Amino acid sequence: MAEIKITGANMELPLQLKPTGKDATGAAGGFDTALKDAFTKVNAIQQEADKAIEDLTKGGDVNNAVLAMQKADMSFQLMLEVRNKLLNAYDEVMRMQV
Repeated sequence: MAEIKITGANMELPLQLKPTGKDATGAAGGFDTALKDAFTKVNAIQQEADKAIEDLTKGGDVNNAVLAMQKADMSFQLMLEVRNKLLNAYDEVMRMQV
């Protein structure tokens, strides 16, 4: 068999594992901030639906109330699905063998 020489194996890779100069969560604020913002928005939509229902009881527009309720329902269902996906991902990570 012939010998194979590999040259240039000592080259440094331009990887940076630690953030330099910026916050460790990155420019966007991080995953936890994104989740908190999403929960805050869903809560605001729920409160708008409650206000629309209250306005409906005082003689307000039915269309606005129905639209607000549907929007709140869809946003809540989306939040639940995201939560379910996150829990499934967490379970998968916990099942991994080290």
